[in-house]
Amino acid sequence: MTTNEMVVDVSQDWVLACDVQQGFMQAPCTVSNSFDYSARCRQVRALGGDCYNFIAHKDDCLALVLGDASGKGLAAALMIANVQSSLRTAALFTGDDLAALLKVVNHQVYTSSSKDRYATLFYGVFDSSARMLRYVNAGHNPPVVIRRDGSMHCLEIGGGPVGLFADSKYGQGSVQIDTGDLVIAFTDGLIEATNQDGEEWGVQGLLKAIASAAPCSQGAGDLVNLSFNSMDDFSKGHQTDDATLAVVRVI
Repeated sequence: MTTNEMVVDVSQDWVLACDVQQGFMQAPCTVSNSFDYSARCRQVRALGGDCYNFIAHKDDCLALVLGDASGKGLAAALMIANVQSSLRTAALFTGDDLAALLKVVNHQVYTSSSKDRYATLFYGVFDSSARMLRYVNAGHNPPVVIRRDGSMHCLEIGGGPVGLFADSKYGQGSVQIDTGDLVIAFTDGLIEATNQDGEEWGVQGLLKAIASAAPCSQGAGDLVNLSFNSMDDFSKGHQTDDATLAVVRVI
Protein backbone atom coordinates (compact mmCIF):
# COMPACT_ATOMS: atom_id res chain seq x y z
CA MET A 1 0.00 0.00 0.00
CA THR A 2 1.33 3.37 -0.96
CA THR A 3 0.59 6.45 1.12
CA ASN A 4 0.82 9.81 -0.56
CA GLU A 5 1.84 12.49 1.93
CA MET A 6 1.62 16.18 1.27
CA VAL A 7 4.54 18.14 2.64
CA VAL A 8 3.62 21.77 3.28
CA ASP A 9 6.30 24.40 3.76
CA VAL A 10 5.03 26.69 6.50
CA SER A 11 8.30 28.51 7.08
CA GLN A 12 7.12 31.70 5.39
CA ASP A 13 3.84 31.61 7.32
CA TRP A 14 5.83 31.28 10.55
CA VAL A 15 8.03 34.24 9.66
CA LEU A 16 4.94 36.29 8.83
CA ALA A 17 3.31 35.36 12.13
CA CYS A 18 6.44 36.46 13.99
CA ASP A 19 6.47 39.77 12.11
CA VAL A 20 2.79 40.37 12.88
CA GLN A 21 3.33 39.70 16.58
CA GLN A 22 6.31 42.04 16.73
CA GLY A 23 4.27 44.67 14.92
CA PHE A 24 1.80 44.69 17.81
CA MET A 25 4.59 45.64 20.18
CA GLN A 26 5.61 49.04 18.89
CA ALA A 27 5.70 52.36 20.67
CA PRO A 28 3.70 55.11 18.92
CA CYS A 29 5.59 57.56 16.76
CA THR A 30 3.98 60.47 18.59
CA VAL A 31 6.43 62.30 20.85
CA SER A 32 4.99 63.05 24.29
CA ASN A 33 5.90 66.16 26.24
CA SER A 34 4.74 64.53 29.47
CA PHE A 35 6.03 60.96 29.39
CA ASP A 36 9.25 59.17 28.48
CA TYR A 37 8.43 55.52 27.83
CA SER A 38 9.92 52.34 26.47
CA ALA A 39 9.53 48.57 26.68
CA ARG A 40 11.19 45.36 25.63
CA CYS A 41 9.88 41.83 25.16
CA ARG A 42 12.40 39.01 24.90
CA GLN A 43 10.79 35.70 24.06
CA VAL A 44 12.10 32.18 24.59
CA ARG A 45 10.73 31.06 21.22
CA ALA A 46 10.02 32.85 17.96
CA LEU A 47 6.39 33.24 19.03
CA GLY A 48 5.46 33.90 22.63
CA GLY A 49 2.69 34.74 25.05
CA ASP A 50 3.86 38.15 26.30
CA CYS A 51 2.77 41.44 24.82
CA TYR A 52 3.06 45.13 25.44
CA ASN A 53 1.71 48.16 23.65
CA PHE A 54 1.69 51.92 24.09
CA ILE A 55 -1.32 53.76 22.70
CA ALA A 56 -1.17 57.53 22.30
CA HIS A 57 -4.51 59.16 23.17
CA LYS A 58 -5.73 62.70 22.63
CA ASP A 59 -4.85 65.47 25.09
CA ASP A 60 -1.40 63.94 25.71
CA CYS A 61 -2.74 60.83 27.43
CA LEU A 62 -0.91 57.54 27.09
CA ALA A 63 -2.27 54.01 27.50
CA LEU A 64 -0.05 51.12 28.49
CA VAL A 65 -1.01 47.49 27.85
CA LEU A 66 0.98 44.60 29.26
CA GLY A 67 -0.16 40.99 29.01
CA ASP A 68 1.02 37.44 29.66
CA ALA A 69 -0.86 34.42 28.29
CA SER A 70 -0.77 31.01 29.92
CA GLY A 71 1.51 28.48 28.27
CA LYS A 72 4.25 29.03 25.72
CA GLY A 73 4.86 29.05 21.98
CA LEU A 74 2.16 29.14 19.32
CA ALA A 75 -0.79 28.43 21.63
CA ALA A 76 0.20 31.31 23.93
CA ALA A 77 0.79 33.60 20.94
CA LEU A 78 -2.70 32.90 19.60
CA MET A 79 -4.18 33.56 23.03
CA ILE A 80 -2.44 36.89 23.49
CA ALA A 81 -3.39 37.92 19.94
CA ASN A 82 -7.02 37.21 20.86
CA VAL A 83 -6.65 39.40 23.94
CA GLN A 84 -5.13 42.27 21.95
CA SER A 85 -7.83 42.07 19.28
CA SER A 86 -10.59 41.99 21.90
CA LEU A 87 -9.05 44.95 23.71
CA ARG A 88 -8.95 47.06 20.54
CA THR A 89 -12.56 46.23 19.73
CA ALA A 90 -13.88 46.83 23.25
CA ALA A 91 -12.04 50.17 23.55
CA LEU A 92 -14.14 51.55 20.69
CA PHE A 93 -17.34 51.60 22.73
CA THR A 94 -16.47 51.52 26.45
CA GLY A 95 -14.98 55.02 26.58
CA ASP A 96 -13.13 55.97 29.77
CA ASP A 97 -14.68 53.19 31.88
CA LEU A 98 -11.70 50.87 32.24
CA ALA A 99 -13.56 48.39 34.45
CA ALA A 100 -16.23 48.01 31.75
CA LEU A 101 -13.50 47.65 29.14
CA LEU A 102 -11.91 44.70 30.94
CA LYS A 103 -15.30 43.07 31.55
CA VAL A 104 -16.01 43.10 27.81
CA VAL A 105 -12.51 41.85 27.00
CA ASN A 106 -12.89 39.01 29.49
CA HIS A 107 -16.22 37.95 28.00
CA GLN A 108 -14.91 38.01 24.44
CA VAL A 109 -11.76 36.09 25.32
CA TYR A 110 -13.66 33.53 27.42
CA THR A 111 -16.15 32.76 24.66
CA SER A 112 -13.54 32.52 21.90
CA SER A 113 -10.71 30.64 23.62
CA SER A 114 -10.03 27.02 24.47
CA LYS A 115 -10.83 25.77 27.95
CA ASP A 116 -8.25 26.61 30.63
CA ARG A 117 -6.64 29.26 28.44
CA TYR A 118 -6.31 32.69 30.02
CA ALA A 119 -4.07 35.74 30.22
CA THR A 120 -3.09 38.23 32.88
CA LEU A 121 -3.42 41.82 31.73
CA PHE A 122 -2.60 45.31 32.95
CA TYR A 123 -4.24 48.29 31.28
CA GLY A 124 -3.40 51.79 32.44
CA VAL A 125 -4.07 55.30 31.13
CA PHE A 126 -1.68 58.12 32.04
CA ASP A 127 -3.48 61.49 32.09
CA SER A 128 -0.96 64.32 31.95
CA SER A 129 -3.42 67.15 32.66
CA ALA A 130 -4.86 65.50 35.77
CA ARG A 131 -1.47 64.02 36.76
CA MET A 132 -3.29 60.76 37.28
CA LEU A 133 -2.86 57.11 36.29
CA ARG A 134 -6.12 55.17 35.99
CA TYR A 135 -5.75 51.43 35.65
CA VAL A 136 -7.18 47.91 35.90
CA ASN A 137 -5.04 44.97 36.88
CA ALA A 138 -6.50 41.68 35.60
CA GLY A 139 -4.51 39.16 37.62
CA HIS A 140 -1.15 40.54 36.52
CA ASN A 141 2.00 41.09 38.57
CA PRO A 142 1.34 44.47 40.18
CA PRO A 143 3.29 47.24 38.42
CA VAL A 144 5.15 49.56 40.76
CA VAL A 145 5.12 53.36 40.97
CA ILE A 146 8.50 54.56 42.26
CA ARG A 147 8.34 58.09 43.65
CA ARG A 148 11.14 60.62 43.55
CA ASP A 149 11.54 60.22 47.32
CA GLY A 150 12.01 56.47 46.93
CA SER A 151 8.58 55.45 48.21
CA MET A 152 6.64 52.87 46.20
CA HIS A 153 3.03 52.10 45.35
CA CYS A 154 1.85 48.79 43.87
CA LEU A 155 -0.98 48.81 41.32
CA GLU A 156 -3.15 45.90 42.44
CA ILE A 157 -6.80 46.90 41.94
CA GLY A 158 -8.72 45.04 39.24
CA GLY A 159 -9.85 41.42 39.08
CA GLY A 160 -8.97 37.98 37.77
CA PRO A 161 -7.16 37.01 34.57
CA VAL A 162 -9.14 37.46 31.36
CA GLY A 163 -10.63 34.33 29.81
CA LEU A 164 -10.58 32.28 33.01
CA PHE A 165 -14.17 32.82 34.19
CA ALA A 166 -17.20 33.95 32.22
CA ASP A 167 -18.53 36.37 34.83
CA SER A 168 -15.38 38.05 36.17
CA LYS A 169 -15.88 41.57 37.49
CA TYR A 170 -13.30 44.33 37.61
CA GLY A 171 -12.58 47.46 39.60
CA GLN A 172 -10.70 50.55 38.50
CA GLY A 173 -7.85 51.99 40.51
CA SER A 174 -6.19 55.39 40.31
CA VAL A 175 -2.99 56.91 41.63
CA GLN A 176 -1.49 60.39 41.49
CA ILE A 177 1.66 60.73 39.39
CA ASP A 178 4.18 63.56 39.57
CA THR A 179 7.24 64.71 37.69
CA GLY A 180 10.11 62.30 38.21
CA ASP A 181 7.93 59.32 39.11
CA LEU A 182 8.67 55.99 37.44
CA VAL A 183 6.12 53.31 36.62
CA ILE A 184 7.52 49.85 35.93
CA ALA A 185 5.43 46.94 34.64
CA PHE A 186 6.74 43.45 34.00
CA THR A 187 5.85 39.82 33.36
CA ASP A 188 6.71 36.65 35.28
CA GLY A 189 9.57 35.72 33.00
CA LEU A 190 11.58 38.72 34.14
CA ILE A 191 11.32 38.30 37.90
CA GLU A 192 11.41 34.48 37.87
CA ALA A 193 14.85 34.30 36.25
CA THR A 194 17.05 32.07 38.41
CA ASN A 195 20.75 31.85 39.16
CA GLN A 196 22.85 28.70 39.34
CA ASP A 197 21.68 28.06 42.91
CA GLY A 198 18.03 28.11 41.86
CA GLU A 199 17.36 31.48 43.51
CA GLU A 200 14.91 33.80 41.75
CA TRP A 201 15.88 37.34 40.78
CA GLY A 202 12.46 38.45 42.05
CA VAL A 203 10.77 41.82 42.28
CA GLN A 204 13.43 42.98 44.71
CA GLY A 205 16.14 42.19 42.19
CA LEU A 206 14.32 44.26 39.59
CA LEU A 207 13.76 47.15 41.98
CA LYS A 208 17.43 47.17 42.97
CA ALA A 209 18.44 47.18 39.30
CA ILE A 210 16.10 50.09 38.60
CA ALA A 211 17.43 52.02 41.61
CA SER A 212 21.02 51.45 40.50
CA ALA A 213 20.41 52.26 36.84
CA ALA A 214 18.12 55.29 37.24
CA PRO A 215 20.82 57.85 38.15
CA CYS A 216 23.00 56.94 35.15
CA SER A 217 20.30 56.17 32.59
CA GLN A 218 19.59 58.58 29.75
CA GLY A 219 15.91 57.71 29.42
CA ALA A 220 13.30 55.00 29.72
CA GLY A 221 14.84 52.94 26.92
CA ASP A 222 18.23 52.96 28.58
CA LEU A 223 16.63 51.96 31.88
CA VAL A 224 14.89 48.98 30.24
CA ASN A 225 18.13 47.74 28.66
CA LEU A 226 20.15 48.17 31.84
CA SER A 227 17.53 46.18 33.77
CA PHE A 228 17.71 43.31 31.29
CA ASN A 229 21.50 43.38 31.56
CA SER A 230 21.24 43.14 35.33
CA MET A 231 18.86 40.17 35.05
CA ASP A 232 21.25 38.45 32.63
CA ASP A 233 24.17 39.01 35.00
CA PHE A 234 22.18 37.34 37.77
CA SER A 235 20.96 34.38 35.71
CA LYS A 236 24.06 34.05 33.49
CA GLY A 237 21.80 34.55 30.50
CA HIS A 238 19.60 31.55 31.31
CA GLN A 239 16.01 32.40 30.35
CA THR A 240 13.14 29.89 30.58
CA ASP A 241 10.10 32.12 30.02
CA ASP A 242 9.12 35.15 27.94
CA ALA A 243 10.28 38.29 29.73
CA THR A 244 8.84 41.78 29.27
CA LEU A 245 9.54 45.11 30.96
CA ALA A 246 7.84 48.46 30.37
CA VAL A 247 8.98 51.74 31.92
CA VAL A 248 7.17 55.09 31.93
CA ARG A 249 8.85 58.17 33.40
CA VAL A 250 6.70 61.20 34.17
CA ILE A 251 8.33 64.37 32.81
